Amino acid sequence: MKEIKAYIKKHKLDEVTRALRKIEGLTGMSVLESCGYGIGWGGAKGEQHNDCRPGVKVEIICRDDLVDQLVQVIEKAAHTGLKGDGKIYVGNIEQAVRISTGERGSEAI
Repeated sequence: MKEIKAYIKKHKLDEVTRALRKIEGLTGMSVLESCGYGIGWGGAKGEQHNDCRPGVKVEIICRDDLVDQLVQVIEKAAHTGLKGDGKIYVGNIEQAVRISTGERGSEAI
């Protein structure tokens, strides 16, 4: 199982969500409002700024075989070509438990 965390611009959320809903095997996602900053925003390259920019965080737990497809879809749908389009991170998930049924592992997602 993998976890995908995508930090994207707020105005791209609908487009990303529509694209993700077309992927067979995706069982769900969570969306959280976020605020962040990064190196190079609004200044010289390498210069850090603390101006917090609003955005959203999309979280997905999925089967390993869906990761590449999901990342490509998010990347394409969230792209504007401007600074601050966002980032996508992929990590491993060791365990999942569905509280209502007790299912574990990939059956829980």
